[in-house]
Amino acid sequence: MTEVMTTTMTEQQTTGSRDIILVSNSVDELGGITSWSHQMARLFSEQGHAVHVVGIVPAPEGRRADLGDDLPYRTTTLYDVHPPSLKPLRGIKGKLDLVERRRRASRAAGMRRQAAKLTTLFRSARPGAVVIVTQVWAMEWVALADTAGLRVVGMSHESFETCRNSSRFQRVKQYYKDVDRMLALTREDADLWIRQRFDHVGAMPNPLPFFPDEPSPRSAKVVVSIGRLHEEKGVDLLLEAWSEVAPKHPDWTLRLYGSGEEEAALKKQSEQLGLTSSVEWMGRTSDVPGVLKDSSLFALSSRGEGFPLALMEAMATAVPCVAFDVAPGVREIITDGENGLVVPPGNTAEFARKLDKLISDQELRDRMGEAARVDIQRYSTDEIVARWENLFTLLDR
Repeated sequence: MTEVMTTTMTEQQTTGSRDIILVSNSVDELGGITSWSHQMARLFSEQGHAVHVVGIVPAPEGRRADLGDDLPYRTTTLYDVHPPSLKPLRGIKGKLDLVERRRRASRAAGMRRQAAKLTTLFRSARPGAVVIVTQVWAMEWVALADTAGLRVVGMSHESFETCRNSSRFQRVKQYYKDVDRMLALTREDADLWIRQRFDHVGAMPNPLPFFPDEPSPRSAKVVVSIGRLHEEKGVDLLLEAWSEVAPKHPDWTLRLYGSGEEEAALKKQSEQLGLTSSVEWMGRTSDVPGVLKDSSLFALSSRGEGFPLALMEAMATAVPCVAFDVAPGVREIITDGENGLVVPPGNTAEFARKLDKLISDQELRDRMGEAARVDIQRYSTDEIVARWENLFTLLDR
């Protein structure tokens, strides 16, 4: 078990504080859940709570986030290396596959050993401690550990529909059915889980990642997209839409920030669409506020989302957004026609029309950007922390 301790529990404990243990697949893998986990860990620490962020496995090679050296809380990773993946045992041949059965037995034994480490950690927590499990895969280890005397919160950081269309759906139903509270990202998603006979579901939106002092002036002729170059993020759909926009606005540029396994295929698509001169591939960025301040429009072309942090960041910077309506979180963040524009999922022609509309109308762009910066403050860190504190009080009853 790899553990980094930057501030001891004793140093952190104050009157009225509690122990909060955040458990995720990984402590430091690049992605939205890692960003959320460490933002909440800092916010809880600022409230005087003693926070411990636990990851099951180390981040994959090339996918490790730089967390810095000044974390005001503990971090622990259970496994030194990722446990072996398993293939399904199908039919008689699968049942007779001794090699795979041994791998399964070895993996199960390894899970029990790592769960025992969690049990030790949980038993050291003070009365009133809360375990927040951010991903259902991590919950498989928490379920094997002894959580007696603790309150366990299970989270789904994606929309109900995205979850239902994945292998995670049955695991959520299995592993979250007995937690003290399950949290969806929106009330609409929570209601859909309630229809699955989950009567312990609530809604908890993400907090605003940052709120810059200076908004974007929206003067640069730049449309920006930030996200992993993966099929789910729909950059291919954005390129299709941009191929309709670029000829009408040759002085505008689409900047794509991110990296991923689809990068080569997407660059080839861009060339085939004749977009070489109007698309810039920027790679990863560690300066999201700066990137947004230097842009005038934000495009979210995802095929699936939960409660998109990228939208919140853009709106906080007063950059109006065009987004596919792929989740209740998108509809909750954007009020279509007032602080941004929402497009039916996958409709690239309509996405192009909405981009063209905002590019062509500076007054509309400014009005929506300014409205977005005001509206997004509904999700300020103070508001979301207060909601968590109310939940903790409720769980104590």
